[in-house]
Amino acid sequence: MRVGFLGFGLIAGSIARAIRQNPSTQDWTLTAWSPRGDGPDRAAGEGVVDFAAVSAPAAVADADLVVLGAPATACLALLDGLAGAWRSELDSAAVVTDVASTKAAIVARADAHGLSFVGGHPMAGLETAGYGAARADLFAGRPWVIVPGTSAPAAAVDRVRTLASACSAEVVFLDAVEHDRAVAAISHLPLVVAAALVEAVAGTPDDERPVWPLAERLAAGGWASVTRVARGDPAMGAAIAVTNAPVLAARIRDLQGVLDGWLAELERADGPDERALADRLANARAMLERDG
Repeated sequence: MRVGFLGFGLIAGSIARAIRQNPSTQDWTLTAWSPRGDGPDRAAGEGVVDFAAVSAPAAVADADLVVLGAPATACLALLDGLAGAWRSELDSAAVVTDVASTKAAIVARADAHGLSFVGGHPMAGLETAGYGAARADLFAGRPWVIVPGTSAPAAAVDRVRTLASACSAEVVFLDAVEHDRAVAAISHLPLVVAAALVEAVAGTPDDERPVWPLAERLAAGGWASVTRVARGDPAMGAAIAVTNAPVLAARIRDLQGVLDGWLAELERADGPDERALADRLANARAMLERDG
């Protein structure tokens, strides 16, 4: 199979590494392109991809499968290119997939263009962005959500399933709306919470909070764990928020309601009820242990 990557950071690079290390996919041909070209050039030098393309059209020429490895909003622009100026380079039997963290807007755009599109979202990542952080085992045992577009035949779905299996991922089929609703809760909301926590405690580079210099010296594992996802790629995070804004906003309102409950307890006229606070913490722990 010939695979063309448009965008080549952590996720696309990890896919390419997984393909190269899988004995069953040694004969696949991999071509990669990115706007800056650093990742594809390095990958070609390492033998992870066969070709570093000089342009997006060159990367998709003769490809059986095109993988969009860019932020969600950039994927929308890439779909426009595949359906427009680059259409002549795209084989009539080629299948297009993506690895973005939102699906509804992307699948809708692909459907509107009539592309043979099968949305994908490998549920794995790191706080370090770029091809340099790519790992062949990133997706091993992790869910890989597949969201077929309306113009995708069964053979196209099978092609994307084969890609996920080559990366040792576990395939999960969802529709775009239920996917976006679920990941808004367990992925997108935590990103906003982590960033908001940093803003609330540390401020910004131009507006440091007075407590931060001392707090930063004392910060340990709890702070690192809660803020980890805020260390990720800002462009990726912003694109997630833009393409899943209404659902994400609803989850933020849910959180606001819960935080209002905490405030009400902490600001009780006769002082906080320690037993009530312990019960809330115990209930949260019980939910995590039940789901773990």
